[in-house]
Amino acid sequence: MAANIFTPRAYIASQGVTNRAASLSRPFTAKLSKQSPRAAQFKPARSQAKTDRQGDAQLPVSAALAGLLAPFLLDVDPALAVNPLLTGKTVSLVHPAIMIFLFGSTAWTGWLGWQWRRARLIPAEVKELKAQLPKPDAEGNRPRSPLDQQIAELEETRKALTKGGYRDKHWNWGSLLLGLGVLIAIEGPVNTYLRTGKLFPGPHLYAGAAIVVLWAAASSLVPAMQKGNDTARNTHIALNTLNLALFAWQVPTGFEIVQKVWELAPWP
Repeated sequence: MAANIFTPRAYIASQGVTNRAASLSRPFTAKLSKQSPRAAQFKPARSQAKTDRQGDAQLPVSAALAGLLAPFLLDVDPALAVNPLLTGKTVSLVHPAIMIFLFGSTAWTGWLGWQWRRARLIPAEVKELKAQLPKPDAEGNRPRSPLDQQIAELEETRKALTKGGYRDKHWNWGSLLLGLGVLIAIEGPVNTYLRTGKLFPGPHLYAGAAIVVLWAAASSLVPAMQKGNDTARNTHIALNTLNLALFAWQVPTGFEIVQKVWELAPWP
């Protein structure tokens, strides 16, 4: 009897509680049995297994994110994680090869633009020369003048320039120069970084960045030029002239880099 007094029912009976009160104590005893040490022993294990399963499901995503961020967070040579084809001579020489083409394209595009400018300005020049011709006499006859031959030559020149389609050619080559030029100008530094893990600030890099800015600035003036804004036209010409001069100045430094790539970069 002494041992049973420690059970909930025996304890209630010893205190003289009624059967009604004893029945009310049953949920309490059931709760105590559910929270027994043996049940509590297995509950953390089930929770831990559930957590492990969730961790296993999330592991691929975490691993993928870690793989993407690792090159930015760790001091690792980017060339070690890149396909060797992208860092070899073949791809590395794409930049200088296309830049030589773009240098010639810049001069060619400027010449096409100048021809279109001539065709556009000739009518005003002809009008000015015609105003200088001698006045006709009372019978409507006008004496011959050396200006007549000059006017005829200018009109023939304008016809030839108009048939040449220099305006459309200038626009087409300018669009190619802007699109391909910006692409290759970005490709060069990216290729350098993939090969060496760093960039080399200097005249070539700074001049290349300035050329891209001048391309964009000159192109942004086209809408105003189409509306007849002479200030925009003159600024467009000035920017492209500066661009060509900067391009020519940059060529020797580019050849120096090409020599280093040829000596140090592996094939292919």
